[in-house]
Amino acid sequence: MKTSMEGWGSGLLGVVIFSGSLPATRVAVADFSPLFLTSARAVIAAILATAMLVVLRQPRPARSDLLSLVLVALGVVVGFPLLTALALQYITSAHSIVFIGMLPLATAIFGVLRGGERPRPLFWVFSGLGSAMVVGFALSFGADMSVTGDLLMIAAIIACGFGYAEGAKLSRTLGGWQVISWALLLSLPPMAILSLVTLPATWQGIAGASWVGLAYVSVFSMLIGFVFWYRGLALGGIAAVGQLQLLQPFLGLLLAAGLLHEEISGMMLATTLCVVLCVAGARRFAR
Repeated sequence: MKTSMEGWGSGLLGVVIFSGSLPATRVAVADFSPLFLTSARAVIAAILATAMLVVLRQPRPARSDLLSLVLVALGVVVGFPLLTALALQYITSAHSIVFIGMLPLATAIFGVLRGGERPRPLFWVFSGLGSAMVVGFALSFGADMSVTGDLLMIAAIIACGFGYAEGAKLSRTLGGWQVISWALLLSLPPMAILSLVTLPATWQGIAGASWVGLAYVSVFSMLIGFVFWYRGLALGGIAAVGQLQLLQPFLGLLLAAGLLHEEISGMMLATTLCVVLCVAGARRFAR
Protein backbone atom coordinates (compact mmCIF):
# COMPACT_ATOMS: atom_id res chain seq x y z
CA MET A 1 0.00 0.00 0.00
CA LYS A 2 2.82 2.40 0.89
CA THR A 3 4.58 1.66 -2.40
CA SER A 4 1.36 2.31 -4.32
CA MET A 5 0.80 5.65 -2.59
CA GLU A 6 4.41 6.66 -3.30
CA GLY A 7 3.79 5.81 -6.93
CA TRP A 8 0.67 7.98 -7.08
CA GLY A 9 2.46 10.88 -5.38
CA SER A 10 5.42 10.65 -7.72
CA GLY A 11 3.13 10.34 -10.74
CA LEU A 12 1.16 13.42 -9.69
CA LEU A 13 4.37 15.47 -9.51
CA GLY A 14 5.19 14.32 -13.02
CA VAL A 15 1.76 15.36 -14.30
CA VAL A 16 2.09 18.80 -12.68
CA ILE A 17 5.39 19.30 -14.51
CA PHE A 18 4.02 18.00 -17.82
CA SER A 19 1.01 20.33 -17.59
CA GLY A 20 3.14 23.21 -18.84
CA SER A 21 4.65 21.30 -21.77
CA LEU A 22 2.17 22.03 -24.56
CA PRO A 23 1.79 25.74 -23.75
CA ALA A 24 5.59 26.05 -23.60
CA THR A 25 5.90 24.23 -26.93
CA ARG A 26 3.25 26.48 -28.46
CA VAL A 27 5.24 29.55 -27.38
CA ALA A 28 8.58 28.14 -28.57
CA VAL A 29 7.45 27.18 -32.10
CA ALA A 30 6.64 30.84 -32.72
CA ASP A 31 10.38 31.41 -33.28
CA PHE A 32 11.94 27.94 -33.55
CA SER A 33 11.18 25.30 -36.18
CA PRO A 34 9.61 22.06 -34.90
CA LEU A 35 12.67 20.05 -35.96
CA PHE A 36 15.10 22.38 -34.17
CA LEU A 37 12.92 22.55 -31.06
CA THR A 38 12.64 18.75 -30.89
CA SER A 39 16.36 18.15 -31.39
CA ALA A 40 17.54 21.04 -29.19
CA ARG A 41 15.40 20.02 -26.22
CA ALA A 42 16.68 16.44 -26.54
CA VAL A 43 20.32 17.58 -26.72
CA ILE A 44 20.03 19.86 -23.68
CA ALA A 45 18.25 17.19 -21.64
CA ALA A 46 20.74 14.52 -22.79
CA ILE A 47 23.73 16.60 -21.62
CA LEU A 48 22.13 17.01 -18.18
CA ALA A 49 21.17 13.32 -18.04
CA THR A 50 24.67 12.21 -19.01
CA ALA A 51 26.13 14.33 -16.22
CA MET A 52 23.76 12.64 -13.75
CA LEU A 53 24.75 9.18 -14.96
CA VAL A 54 28.47 9.97 -14.67
CA VAL A 55 28.35 11.75 -11.31
CA LEU A 56 26.19 9.04 -9.74
CA ARG A 57 28.28 6.28 -11.40
CA GLN A 58 25.37 4.36 -12.85
CA PRO A 59 26.16 0.96 -14.43
CA ARG A 60 25.50 0.51 -18.10
CA PRO A 61 22.17 -1.12 -18.98
CA ALA A 62 22.20 -4.73 -20.08
CA ARG A 63 22.21 -5.53 -23.78
CA SER A 64 18.72 -6.96 -23.40
CA ASP A 65 17.50 -3.51 -22.31
CA LEU A 66 18.85 -1.63 -25.32
CA LEU A 67 15.89 -2.31 -27.61
CA SER A 68 13.44 -1.10 -24.97
CA LEU A 69 15.52 2.04 -24.44
CA VAL A 70 15.51 2.72 -28.19
CA LEU A 71 11.72 2.32 -28.22
CA VAL A 72 11.40 4.73 -25.28
CA ALA A 73 13.57 7.25 -27.12
CA LEU A 74 11.50 6.92 -30.29
CA GLY A 75 8.28 7.39 -28.33
CA VAL A 76 8.95 10.19 -25.84
CA VAL A 77 12.27 11.78 -26.85
CA VAL A 78 11.59 12.05 -30.60
CA GLY A 79 8.02 11.03 -31.46
CA PHE A 80 5.81 12.96 -29.04
CA PRO A 81 7.86 16.20 -28.97
CA LEU A 82 8.23 16.35 -32.76
CA LEU A 83 4.63 15.44 -33.57
CA THR A 84 3.19 17.90 -31.04
CA ALA A 85 5.52 20.67 -32.22
CA LEU A 86 4.31 20.06 -35.78
CA ALA A 87 0.67 19.87 -34.68
CA LEU A 88 0.84 23.10 -32.69
CA GLN A 89 1.61 24.96 -35.88
CA TYR A 90 -1.96 24.16 -36.94
CA ILE A 91 -3.90 24.05 -33.66
CA THR A 92 -3.83 25.90 -30.35
CA SER A 93 -2.54 24.45 -27.09
CA ALA A 94 -6.14 24.68 -25.78
CA HIS A 95 -7.36 22.47 -28.62
CA SER A 96 -4.65 19.93 -27.81
CA ILE A 97 -6.55 19.21 -24.56
CA VAL A 98 -8.89 17.09 -26.69
CA PHE A 99 -6.06 14.68 -27.40
CA ILE A 100 -4.38 14.79 -23.99
CA GLY A 101 -7.68 13.44 -22.70
CA MET A 102 -7.04 10.31 -24.78
CA LEU A 103 -3.51 9.75 -23.41
CA PRO A 104 -4.52 7.83 -20.24
CA LEU A 105 -6.42 5.30 -22.34
CA ALA A 106 -3.48 4.93 -24.73
CA THR A 107 -1.09 4.45 -21.80
CA ALA A 108 -3.40 1.86 -20.20
CA ILE A 109 -3.77 -0.07 -23.46
CA PHE A 110 -0.01 -0.23 -23.97
CA GLY A 111 0.34 -1.11 -20.27
CA VAL A 112 -1.70 -4.22 -21.03
CA LEU A 113 0.14 -5.00 -24.29
CA ARG A 114 3.69 -4.24 -23.12
CA GLY A 115 3.55 -4.27 -19.33
CA GLY A 116 1.43 -7.37 -18.83
CA GLU A 117 -1.12 -5.56 -16.64
CA ARG A 118 -4.71 -6.79 -16.40
CA PRO A 119 -7.07 -4.13 -14.99
CA ARG A 120 -10.60 -5.19 -14.05
CA PRO A 121 -13.48 -4.36 -16.44
CA LEU A 122 -14.75 -1.46 -14.32
CA PHE A 123 -11.35 0.21 -14.70
CA TRP A 124 -12.03 0.67 -18.41
CA VAL A 125 -15.44 2.15 -17.63
CA PHE A 126 -13.97 4.84 -15.36
CA SER A 127 -11.03 5.44 -17.69
CA GLY A 128 -13.24 5.86 -20.74
CA LEU A 129 -15.68 8.10 -18.88
CA GLY A 130 -12.89 10.34 -17.60
CA SER A 131 -11.39 10.64 -21.08
CA ALA A 132 -14.79 11.49 -22.54
CA MET A 133 -15.25 14.25 -19.95
CA VAL A 134 -11.90 15.85 -20.77
CA VAL A 135 -12.58 15.68 -24.51
CA GLY A 136 -16.08 17.09 -24.03
CA PHE A 137 -14.74 19.92 -21.90
CA ALA A 138 -12.18 20.83 -24.56
CA LEU A 139 -14.70 20.67 -27.39
CA SER A 140 -17.07 22.95 -25.46
CA PHE A 141 -14.72 25.82 -26.26
CA GLY A 142 -15.51 25.39 -29.95
CA ALA A 143 -11.87 25.27 -30.98
CA ASP A 144 -11.06 25.50 -34.67
CA MET A 145 -10.50 22.13 -36.29
CA SER A 146 -7.48 21.22 -38.44
CA VAL A 147 -7.28 17.80 -40.06
CA THR A 148 -3.49 17.98 -40.30
CA GLY A 149 -3.06 19.16 -36.71
CA ASP A 150 -5.53 16.59 -35.38
CA LEU A 151 -3.88 13.67 -37.19
CA LEU A 152 -0.47 14.74 -35.92
CA MET A 153 -1.81 14.90 -32.35
CA ILE A 154 -3.35 11.42 -32.65
CA ALA A 155 0.00 10.07 -33.81
CA ALA A 156 1.68 11.92 -30.92
CA ILE A 157 -0.67 10.33 -28.36
CA ILE A 158 0.02 6.83 -29.72
CA ALA A 159 3.79 7.43 -29.60
CA CYS A 160 3.60 8.88 -26.09
CA GLY A 161 1.39 6.15 -24.65
CA PHE A 162 3.74 3.52 -26.05
CA GLY A 163 6.82 5.32 -24.71
CA TYR A 164 5.26 5.71 -21.27
CA ALA A 165 4.36 2.02 -21.00
CA GLU A 166 7.69 0.77 -22.37
CA GLY A 167 9.65 3.06 -20.06
CA ALA A 168 7.56 2.13 -17.03
CA LYS A 169 8.12 -1.57 -17.67
CA LEU A 170 11.86 -1.00 -17.87
CA SER A 171 11.84 1.25 -14.78
CA ARG A 172 10.92 -1.74 -12.61
CA THR A 173 14.45 -3.08 -13.00
CA LEU A 174 16.54 -0.16 -14.26
CA GLY A 175 15.07 2.72 -12.24
CA GLY A 176 12.87 5.63 -13.34
CA TRP A 177 15.40 8.42 -13.88
CA GLN A 178 17.92 5.98 -15.30
CA VAL A 179 15.50 4.94 -18.06
CA ILE A 180 14.92 8.44 -19.41
CA SER A 181 18.61 9.31 -18.94
CA TRP A 182 19.87 6.34 -20.96
CA ALA A 183 17.16 6.91 -23.60
CA LEU A 184 18.29 10.53 -23.93
CA LEU A 185 21.94 9.48 -24.17
CA LEU A 186 21.13 7.00 -26.96
CA SER A 187 19.31 9.72 -28.86
CA LEU A 188 22.07 12.32 -28.42
CA PRO A 189 24.17 11.66 -31.59
CA PRO A 190 21.30 11.91 -34.14
CA MET A 191 19.60 14.74 -32.23
CA ALA A 192 22.87 16.71 -32.06
CA ILE A 193 23.32 16.38 -35.83
CA LEU A 194 19.70 17.37 -36.46
CA SER A 195 19.98 20.42 -34.21
CA LEU A 196 23.06 21.61 -36.12
CA VAL A 197 21.37 21.08 -39.47
CA THR A 198 18.21 22.93 -38.40
CA LEU A 199 19.84 25.86 -36.58
CA PRO A 200 17.91 29.13 -37.03
CA ALA A 201 19.29 31.29 -39.84
CA THR A 202 19.63 34.13 -37.33
CA TRP A 203 19.32 34.45 -33.56
CA GLN A 204 18.12 38.01 -33.82
CA GLY A 205 14.45 38.64 -33.22
CA ILE A 206 13.85 35.49 -31.17
CA ALA A 207 11.56 36.52 -28.33
CA GLY A 208 12.48 35.92 -24.71
CA ALA A 209 9.29 33.87 -24.27
CA SER A 210 10.50 31.43 -26.93
CA TRP A 211 13.77 30.93 -25.04
CA VAL A 212 11.83 30.32 -21.84
CA GLY A 213 9.63 27.79 -23.66
CA LEU A 214 12.71 25.99 -25.00
CA ALA A 215 14.28 25.92 -21.53
CA TYR A 216 11.10 24.55 -19.92
CA VAL A 217 10.55 21.71 -22.40
CA SER A 218 14.27 20.82 -22.27
CA VAL A 219 14.81 20.69 -18.52
CA PHE A 220 11.38 19.99 -17.06
CA SER A 221 9.31 18.29 -19.78
CA MET A 222 12.16 16.21 -21.21
CA LEU A 223 13.98 15.20 -18.02
CA ILE A 224 12.73 16.18 -14.55
CA GLY A 225 9.10 15.32 -15.27
CA PHE A 226 10.08 11.83 -16.42
CA VAL A 227 12.10 11.20 -13.26
CA PHE A 228 8.88 11.39 -11.24
CA TRP A 229 6.56 10.00 -13.91
CA TYR A 230 8.39 6.75 -14.65
CA ARG A 231 8.92 6.14 -10.95
CA GLY A 232 5.20 6.63 -10.38
CA LEU A 233 4.20 4.27 -13.19
CA ALA A 234 6.64 1.60 -11.99
CA LEU A 235 5.49 1.75 -8.35
CA GLY A 236 1.76 2.34 -8.77
CA GLY A 237 1.04 0.53 -12.03
CA ILE A 238 1.05 1.78 -15.62
CA ALA A 239 -2.70 1.67 -16.20
CA ALA A 240 -3.64 3.01 -12.76
CA VAL A 241 -1.20 5.91 -12.35
CA GLY A 242 -1.58 6.73 -16.03
CA GLN A 243 -5.11 7.96 -15.23
CA LEU A 244 -3.57 10.95 -13.45
CA GLN A 245 -2.99 12.39 -16.92
CA LEU A 246 -6.71 13.19 -16.98
CA LEU A 247 -5.91 15.98 -14.55
CA GLN A 248 -3.19 17.50 -16.74
CA PRO A 249 -5.41 19.88 -18.75
CA PHE A 250 -7.05 21.23 -15.61
CA LEU A 251 -3.74 21.64 -13.83
CA GLY A 252 -2.55 23.64 -16.81
CA LEU A 253 -5.61 25.88 -16.58
CA LEU A 254 -5.06 26.32 -12.85
CA LEU A 255 -1.48 27.35 -13.49
CA ALA A 256 -2.69 29.83 -16.08
CA ALA A 257 -5.17 31.24 -13.55
CA GLY A 258 -2.46 31.64 -10.91
CA LEU A 259 0.21 33.07 -13.19
CA LEU A 260 -1.87 34.91 -15.77
CA HIS A 261 -4.93 35.68 -13.62
CA GLU A 262 -7.26 33.92 -16.04
CA GLU A 263 -10.79 33.21 -14.86
CA ILE A 264 -11.75 29.72 -13.65
CA SER A 265 -15.31 28.87 -14.67
CA GLY A 266 -17.83 26.86 -12.71
CA MET A 267 -17.93 24.36 -15.55
CA MET A 268 -14.20 23.79 -15.17
CA LEU A 269 -14.52 23.15 -11.44
CA ALA A 270 -17.45 20.76 -11.93
CA THR A 271 -15.68 18.85 -14.70
CA THR A 272 -12.49 18.65 -12.64
CA LEU A 273 -14.42 17.16 -9.72
CA CYS A 274 -16.01 14.54 -11.97
CA VAL A 275 -12.62 13.68 -13.49
CA VAL A 276 -11.09 13.29 -10.01
CA LEU A 277 -13.89 10.84 -9.16
CA CYS A 278 -13.17 8.91 -12.36
CA VAL A 279 -9.45 8.76 -11.49
CA ALA A 280 -10.35 7.45 -8.01
CA GLY A 281 -12.66 4.83 -9.52
CA ALA A 282 -10.03 3.74 -12.05
CA ARG A 283 -7.46 3.45 -9.26
CA ARG A 284 -9.74 1.18 -7.24
CA PHE A 285 -10.30 -1.27 -10.09
CA ALA A 286 -6.85 -1.08 -11.71
CA ARG A 287 -5.62 -4.34 -10.21
